[in-house]
Amino acid sequence: MSQPRPDEFKPPPECPVFEPSWEEFRDPYAFINKIRPIAEKTGICKVRPPPGWQPPFACDVDKLHFVPRIQRLNELEAQTRVKLNFLDQIAKFWDLQGCALKIPHVERKILDLYKLNKLVADEGGFDIVCRDRRWTKIALQMGFAPGKAVGSHLRGHYEKILYPYNLFQSGANLLCVQKPVQPLELPGSIESHDTKEHKLQEQAQKQLAQMPDMCPTARRAKRMKCEVGVGRVPHTPGRKKTETSSTSFFAVDLVVCLVCGSGGEEDRLLLCDGCDDSYHTFCLIPPLHDVPKGDWRCPKCLAQECNKPHEAFGFEQAYRDYSLRAFGQMADAFKSDYFNMPVHMVPTELVEKEFWRLVGAIEEDVTVEYGADIASKEFGSGFPIPNGKFKVSPADEKYLKCGWNLNNLAMMNPSVLTHVTADICGMTLPWLYVGMCFSSFCWHIEDHWSYSINYLHWGEPKTWYGAPGFAAEQLEEVMRKLAPELFESQPDLLHQLVTIMNPNTLMAHGVPIYRTNQCAGEFVITFPRAYHSGFNQGFNFAEAVNFCTVDWMPLGRQCIDHYRMLHRYNVFSHDEMVCNMASKADTLDVVLASAVHKDMVTMIREEQKLRDKVKKMGVFHCKEAKYDHLQDDERQCAKCRTTCYLSAVTCSCNSGALVCLYHINDLCSCSVTNYTLNYRYTLDDLYPMMSAVKQRAELYDDWASLVTETLEAKLEKKKGLPVFRSLLAESESRRFPDNDLLRRLRLVTQDAEKCASVAQQLLNGKRQTRYRCGNGKSCSQLTVEELSSFVRQLYNLSCSLPQAPMLKELLNRIEDFQQHSEKVLADEVPSVAEIQSLLDVSFDFDVELPELPRLRVRLEQARWLEGVQQASTQPASLTLETMRRLIDQGVGLAPHPSVEKAMARLQELLTVSEHWEDKASSLLKARPPHSIETLSAAAEKASGIPAYLPSCLLLKDTIRKAREWLQEAEELQASDGEPMMDSLSDMVLRGQAIQVHLEPLDRLESLMVEVQEWKESAATTFLQKDSTLTLLEVLCPRCEVGNVGSPKRKPKKGKESPKNNKKKTPRLNTLSDVEKALSETKDSTSAMATLEELRVREMEAFSNLRAANESKLLPTADCMDLRVCVCQKAPMGAMLQCELCRDAFHSVCVRDPSDSCETQLWLCPQCQRSEKPPLNKVLSLLASLRHIGVRLPEGDALHYLVERTVNWQNRAQQISQNSSHLNELVWDLMFLIQAPCLTPEWNRTSHAQTVFYTEQRCIPLQGLSRDLEELMVEGLLLQVSLPEVQSLFHILLDRASSQHTNRCMETMTGSEKKSKRHLEREGSDAERRVKDKKHSHKRQKMNKKNLQRRPTSTSTSSSPRSDFSQSDDSDEEMAVCPAERCQLPEGDEVDWVQCDGSCNQWFHQVCVGVTAEMAEKEDYICVSCTLNDGHMRK
Repeated sequence: MSQPRPDEFKPPPECPVFEPSWEEFRDPYAFINKIRPIAEKTGICKVRPPPGWQPPFACDVDKLHFVPRIQRLNELEAQTRVKLNFLDQIAKFWDLQGCALKIPHVERKILDLYKLNKLVADEGGFDIVCRDRRWTKIALQMGFAPGKAVGSHLRGHYEKILYPYNLFQSGANLLCVQKPVQPLELPGSIESHDTKEHKLQEQAQKQLAQMPDMCPTARRAKRMKCEVGVGRVPHTPGRKKTETSSTSFFAVDLVVCLVCGSGGEEDRLLLCDGCDDSYHTFCLIPPLHDVPKGDWRCPKCLAQECNKPHEAFGFEQAYRDYSLRAFGQMADAFKSDYFNMPVHMVPTELVEKEFWRLVGAIEEDVTVEYGADIASKEFGSGFPIPNGKFKVSPADEKYLKCGWNLNNLAMMNPSVLTHVTADICGMTLPWLYVGMCFSSFCWHIEDHWSYSINYLHWGEPKTWYGAPGFAAEQLEEVMRKLAPELFESQPDLLHQLVTIMNPNTLMAHGVPIYRTNQCAGEFVITFPRAYHSGFNQGFNFAEAVNFCTVDWMPLGRQCIDHYRMLHRYNVFSHDEMVCNMASKADTLDVVLASAVHKDMVTMIREEQKLRDKVKKMGVFHCKEAKYDHLQDDERQCAKCRTTCYLSAVTCSCNSGALVCLYHINDLCSCSVTNYTLNYRYTLDDLYPMMSAVKQRAELYDDWASLVTETLEAKLEKKKGLPVFRSLLAESESRRFPDNDLLRRLRLVTQDAEKCASVAQQLLNGKRQTRYRCGNGKSCSQLTVEELSSFVRQLYNLSCSLPQAPMLKELLNRIEDFQQHSEKVLADEVPSVAEIQSLLDVSFDFDVELPELPRLRVRLEQARWLEGVQQASTQPASLTLETMRRLIDQGVGLAPHPSVEKAMARLQELLTVSEHWEDKASSLLKARPPHSIETLSAAAEKASGIPAYLPSCLLLKDTIRKAREWLQEAEELQASDGEPMMDSLSDMVLRGQAIQVHLEPLDRLESLMVEVQEWKESAATTFLQKDSTLTLLEVLCPRCEVGNVGSPKRKPKKGKESPKNNKKKTPRLNTLSDVEKALSETKDSTSAMATLEELRVREMEAFSNLRAANESKLLPTADCMDLRVCVCQKAPMGAMLQCELCRDAFHSVCVRDPSDSCETQLWLCPQCQRSEKPPLNKVLSLLASLRHIGVRLPEGDALHYLVERTVNWQNRAQQISQNSSHLNELVWDLMFLIQAPCLTPEWNRTSHAQTVFYTEQRCIPLQGLSRDLEELMVEGLLLQVSLPEVQSLFHILLDRASSQHTNRCMETMTGSEKKSKRHLEREGSDAERRVKDKKHSHKRQKMNKKNLQRRPTSTSTSSSPRSDFSQSDDSDEEMAVCPAERCQLPEGDEVDWVQCDGSCNQWFHQVCVGVTAEMAEKEDYICVSCTLNDGHMRK
């Protein structure tokens, strides 16, 4: 963090900030009076209204126009302005001498001529500094580094620029005018003089050549020069007299030097541009080295010009009239451009430091504008007012009468200004202030030293600085000391609001300064005679007004005397205000009446004294004057400008002039006898007014007398606390002034109440606060000495408390307790009960007792020893943590022999215990684990330690578990049968958890690895890719098929894809039951029986499932109500039928695009559960498992699968060898084919007819013998690939197909053309029906009643496809054809075409791209028949 510069502004401390509650905020005067003791110490304070207090802005933004003041920042600061005035005088001096001032640079910095001149003057002047060689010292004081010969440069610049000016200021240059005429000098002397002057001139020219041409501080000199030179005709640069005359002998006689009286040396003779007097350059003091190039003034004219009085400094008015909006745009643009960032992002600290830097920098010329002192009466207040132009909403009407509305605050009853008859703009009427960045208000106090309150309506913050009222004279003295030149010309400078001084400078001279940032919506209050100043952070709008409270009145009269001394005018007449209040004595508040009475006493005494003085001077003429009927400027004192009210003196010579009684000698030169004393009231009139006010204030005076008597009572005359409370209550009810007497009464009462509360607490023994500080001592607890002093204090109070004698008796009891405690503490072995009883007694004393800590220490020692003794008698509960805790507690105890002995024993036991704990833990964590013998030896040694050691106990438990496990391993090894996988796995896991080296564990772990590898190999062989089934689930007969055997099962049961059946709870529960049953079997025979039972259930379930799936595909079913396939939708278009479960599936949902063979045996995704490896691989897996020698459920299931497969092969061979039986079975199948086709044709009552057909051939079930069906089903259920299954499938399929094809071909020839003609006739009939149905719906519903089966449309596949046909009288208008993307044509004309290939199905002509002409003349073969015929040809 960078260090601040030495001259960088350091913010003063913050002033108090008050946040009143709504209750406190209700009465502004009561709140201000409450915070006054705190806030008046800083002079200013900030008040944040309660949240939600947000008055509307009532000023008309568009109509508010004002002319701001122009402020040049470097002219505001007092010391900077002194420097600028000095430079102006220097520049004017040299300008009148015909030379332009050029301020030199020293060490690359502009030379501070003011500081140089002041330092040389402080050292005694130019001659003394040169004589004593103090130029180096001056250079150091000016901040230049030593050792660079800067002093010689400073001397040269001083001699050249400042020395002539100082001679002029001292009047030495005028001595040349008074010199007598000198005789002519000898030529030699003249020559030597010319030579010397020539050398000086060359030196001066050389120095001038080194000066810069321009300096920022020359700006004011140029402006001053223009002001002085207005209306003058400039002279030509050469002003030597020889150039203006053609005859030289007349020039010598007419123009002579006023100093030497000689006309010689005409080239050195100067002519004054002011008075035309002539002077030689070498006759001037100091002599000039050369003829000036500009206008030149002689010493007399120079003195005349420079001694003219200066104009008082003030702010100029801008030339432009701004609206509020235009001023805001200008202000925001200025700040944004100056800081090169958005206005709201500029930190307030940066603006504050930059402001004070600019104020103190002469070379920086920054000008801003400030819209100050804008009358709210003319443009409207920012607060809403009754009957104003701003329309107030009902929600904001509360702000109209709110006391914090500045239009109401100044004129509320508690304000003294309500008794001022005239409206005073800025005091009783608010003023508006529109600020911009850097616009400032200078150091000042309010008129009549009144209060002021400022509210910032909106905008950026306003930064304030304030000094308390008691430091006002100190601040004025510092400013006079640092800038005396300004106060010489303007004694009331600080009342002009044009001068500012850096707060750091004032603080360096001991003036207390405080600051704050006033944000929008906040008030700032300044207190009487509190100097304050500040500046605006940016564009904002504020409003301010003055007010005066009762406590201000003495200061108000003091201010009038101060104004009289400064000859400053009054804003209002203080005497007139007091008399107005006195005339309304009956209505005055008693507090105000008392203050008015005191003020009138002072006023009448001073007035009587002055009138007596006037009479003694000889003024006898008197008359009454109604000064309250005159304007203030018509009754001002001609001398001090005080507004006269009670009396004034006039003279007949000038009736319009008057003076106050203090300045009677300054009226005129007439005799005093001609003067007239004008009075508003006679003294006889004033005394009754004062008496009336006094009578009104007597209530307060009587109360004050009683308070004084009560406070000063002694001994038995003291009053009780209720009397003090009643006096306070009376002061609050009658609103007596909050003066020193009331504050003293309040303070004494508060002290008495506190003492009574403390005394009562001590008497009650309230020790619940004893431990608030955390060290056994309450925050306000008394020592015995303090209690004794407190008892004495009770007797010294101004009031009498009943607790005092009782507290004295308590003190005696405490002293007895102390004696008993000392006796107990002196015993060698104190009793715990006795110590505790003393401590219990001490709770009755809310006093700090020095014996209590010692008693507590001794009690803690005794209790700790008891705890150690109890722990030692119970080793089973003596843990390491307990020992450490006891040792930690013992360390915190005070030293004692018994404690030290117990600590030693505990520490020894803890060391031994920690050693064996660590050793046991390390033995258990060792890798590789230790042998059981090693651990047993260690456990035996640790068993003798009298403590609870968890690691040692764990070591013993580990040894026990290891021995049990080894015994179990021996029994397992000695058994004859193969161990089950579960018991083996459990044993390995338990052995791995035992931290002991177990020899059989390695052999068992290797066996587990072999089993796991076998399971992975079996899973790779059987399980399909991404299968969700487990190996056991694939190898076992299915156990969950039985749940779906009912024909009324839900459509979606078992129809979803395997991916959607992950972790189905019913199936997993059943499988876990199977796995549990297999694990619990004692041998393979029992396992085989369990699996055989499961196979029987599987066969029965599949029989029911196949029958149910076939029944739902019968012609009686409604196809749109069916839910088939994995998608659980109605059958539609190309379908596939599973050979195992006989359910139908959409071809697009389950068919692999690469599989296009219709004769391939097809199983659905749910029936195809595994990869079905060949039998030889399965036998190899079974042999490898037997070699391992471990039983597991998957192995039993695999064993059963092999036996089941072999049994099935034997049955299939028997059937194939018995040919007669097979022919019988096949004959039943052929008989089935002659029956109607299996696949139904549905009729619907809805809009469309849905048709589906099968893409592959299936073995029909009708007429198939039960043995052959069971054989086929079981072969398909086997998870082993067998050629016999495929052979049996093709035998049944081929024989059924051949018989079916022959039968269909017989019926096709006679019906083909008839069908086509039927469709053509139907098209022509539909064409005729269009004319009668033009306004009917585009899509008609199909009539299901006329749909009939067409036996001639049956395909040659084993599972016939459904075709569309209808009778001649059918009104059907729309149906679905078997095309891949049927377009569902609508309307009365729907043309059909029948395939001439092997399928004989009907298609919409528009769906297959056939026109009516093509259908009539050419044969049409569908895509499927085309592909199938091509395949057959190949």
